[in-house]
Amino acid sequence: MAERFIRIAVVYLIVGASLGIYMGMRENFVLMPVHGHILLAGWLSLAMMGVIYRLYPASSATRLATAHFWLHNLGLPVFMLGLGLLLTGNDVPVLLPAGAFAVLLGFVCFAINAWRCIRA
Repeated sequence: MAERFIRIAVVYLIVGASLGIYMGMRENFVLMPVHGHILLAGWLSLAMMGVIYRLYPASSATRLATAHFWLHNLGLPVFMLGLGLLLTGNDVPVLLPAGAFAVLLGFVCFAINAWRCIRA
């Protein structure tokens, strides 16, 4: 599970950095919140969670870890698409909250899993 989190985090790193370069080349920064969320909720969060799952292997072998992975990685692209559409004046009202809620549920799965499996 740790490897899956780290591998997908690297994908978000490339996507986030590419979006940043694209915005810079066009000198249009309306999608800066999308860029920031991809790098923070995608790259940074998932990479750190992958490291935590590596350090505490029992936590990576749970259904909560699997639910976390899928909720986060299905929700984040929907969330970012919804946010991008909203910022560019093409709002699709269901996308942003549905994606954001899926990511939040993924975070909750991670938190419960961490509290249950990580012991000092």
